[in-house]
Amino acid sequence: MGSNELNFEGWVCPMPLRDYPNIILGHGGGGKLSAELVEHLFLPAFRNEQLEGLGDAAVFNINGARLAMSTDSFVVRPLFFPGGNIGELAVNGTVNDIAMSGATPLYLSAGFIIEEGLPLETLGAIVTSMAAAAQKAGVRLITGDTKVVDKGHGDGVYINTSGVGVIPEGVHIGPHRAQPGDVVILSGTIGDHGMAVMSVREGLAFETTIESDTAALNHLVAAMLAVTNDIHVLRDPTRGGVASTLNEIAQSSQVGIVLDERKLPVKTAVRSACELLGMDPLFVANEGKLLAIVPAAAAEAVLAAMQAHPLGQEAAVIGQVVSQHPGMLVAKTGIGATRVVAMQIGEQLPRIC
Repeated sequence: MGSNELNFEGWVCPMPLRDYPNIILGHGGGGKLSAELVEHLFLPAFRNEQLEGLGDAAVFNINGARLAMSTDSFVVRPLFFPGGNIGELAVNGTVNDIAMSGATPLYLSAGFIIEEGLPLETLGAIVTSMAAAAQKAGVRLITGDTKVVDKGHGDGVYINTSGVGVIPEGVHIGPHRAQPGDVVILSGTIGDHGMAVMSVREGLAFETTIESDTAALNHLVAAMLAVTNDIHVLRDPTRGGVASTLNEIAQSSQVGIVLDERKLPVKTAVRSACELLGMDPLFVANEGKLLAIVPAAAAEAVLAAMQAHPLGQEAAVIGQVVSQHPGMLVAKTGIGATRVVAMQIGEQLPRIC
């Protein structure tokens, strides 16, 4: 073993006390606190075969058809940010969760919790952008609900969207399917959404405006599946970023994942913003990127299909799946050292989606 390599045998990490009597923001951040809330509260209460997978969408069968269903709530602050707003984020986010199972998204529902006093013009702009996003993604919003809460209790508007789609025959994608020898592909630059929202919140100005990457990825996934059905895992790294998502995959599949940090695509402005704020781009939220874990034999064809699509032009191979250190994510740094990239307790940026 080289001097820069870590010995993972017997590696342990002291865990901080997380026995909280009340919910805190970190429970919604996509890190360890979120995972514990799901594992120890929600999963035992509702345990069933479909829920056990804990993927972006549940997969189930009805009359021989394989369907995917997902639900998500959006509480982003501010409601409008460079490159998007809460409305299109809600549509794209649920479309993407369905697409990560390999399904073709078809229908959405939307629930609006609106704060008293929200200008109708603001709500109209949000709804209009949702309609445009749905049309672009090729889905229909077919049912919904509206509630109004007292002024000071709703932060403008919260939106819940649910969706359903059909999984093509021969497609079997899930977070438990990563295998040693697989290749990890990222569809583009990371951290764009989180830094776009943060720059507005903190009033940060850069030479180049950082815009959210919010986008529906179902057409990109379709292009990838047109090349091969043999894709093991698809995930969109939203809350908690690329690092949290890959940690979840490593734990679900009980494999190790090794990243090459030199190959991670990060825009200069995003990297600068992260450095200024003391953040790691690996943990910053994305809303228009995906991670694909594919067999090595299919990697070149899948990568080419991604790079030929407008949403995958900057796609790159960023790592590999290994049998060593199962359940752990490791990164090779620019100076040739190796570091463990552990899942964070909460999230660097709350209320980001």
